[in-house]
Amino acid sequence: MVGAAIRAALLTADPQAKVFAARQVARDWRLGRLAWGFDAAMPDRPARPAAPELLPPNRMPKRGRGGSERARIALWHSLAHIEFVAIDLALDMAGRFGSEMGAEFVSDFLAVAADEAMHFALIDRKLRQLGSHYGALPAHDGLWQAAEETAHDVAARLAIVPMVLEARGLDVTPATRDRVRAQGDESGARLLQRILDDEIRHVAIGARYLGAIAESLGESAENLWIRLVRRHFRGGLKPPFNDSARSAAGLSLEACAALAS
Repeated sequence: MVGAAIRAALLTADPQAKVFAARQVARDWRLGRLAWGFDAAMPDRPARPAAPELLPPNRMPKRGRGGSERARIALWHSLAHIEFVAIDLALDMAGRFGSEMGAEFVSDFLAVAADEAMHFALIDRKLRQLGSHYGALPAHDGLWQAAEETAHDVAARLAIVPMVLEARGLDVTPATRDRVRAQGDESGARLLQRILDDEIRHVAIGARYLGAIAESLGESAENLWIRLVRRHFRGGLKPPFNDSARSAAGLSLEACAALAS
């Protein structure tokens, strides 16, 4: 059953094996090889490899001087960790809420999980080209806390994970891409552009489903998003925003401004 396959992927700790498992469950579901069913409960926390060491955000070491080899490795390592956790966030979305939300929802978020797995694999390859690897540096554990906070409510999960956490990437990735390009790393810049294009689509998926929930409640999507973010997300949104990317993803710029104030 699809729920059991998603649970197994979440409980896969090794990074390369998790990439394979996420892509395999998405492919098997797309090809009709997995029956509908969610008898298997999703784990409270996904399996994690022994490394990287997970630290609170305020204990993370500084990356080093911009442009140095150490700083470049630290940048790509932090991006690898974000994408690694994003695999589990998308799998958990499909597995935890799929029974409630239906087959199209499962299809959409398993496709997101496959995208995140590919992003991680490409960034890990980049790290290895730099003489490092995922797990060589510590990483922070803040991203999964948002999943724990919203495990009870699909609307809250949609409001926070795609529409706040992933949407933050829309704001910061262009500057990172441009900085990487200015350092002469054109392949790295192209990789970041690919990730940005995919993340716009991922945020749009979250916004579309939250909009449908808001409509079923007789509430505007903007008001529902604002209410859920204020209830479940510590701190407001951080401007400046990438207005064009956020608009392309279906986010209300008025709601973004309200949540930043």
